[in-house]
Amino acid sequence: MKKNIGATDRYIRIALAVILIALSAADVLTGIWTLAGFIAAGILLLTSLVSSCPLYLPFGIRTNRAHKLR
Repeated sequence: MKKNIGATDRYIRIALAVILIALSAADVLTGIWTLAGFIAAGILLLTSLVSSCPLYLPFGIRTNRAHKLR
């Protein structure tokens, strides 16, 4: 898979994942929303680790600088 996520995008995704996990741990998100929060946090963390977002591909979105410099 091509890398299409830049550093700033990765940091934002990681921050959002941490916030979602914290909201679930603090019982702000309850019931089905807790599960949805954990799933969303997992997806955000996974896409951050592999630096690729499948939803960006059909739209041609790339936030990594390496591609813009070429």
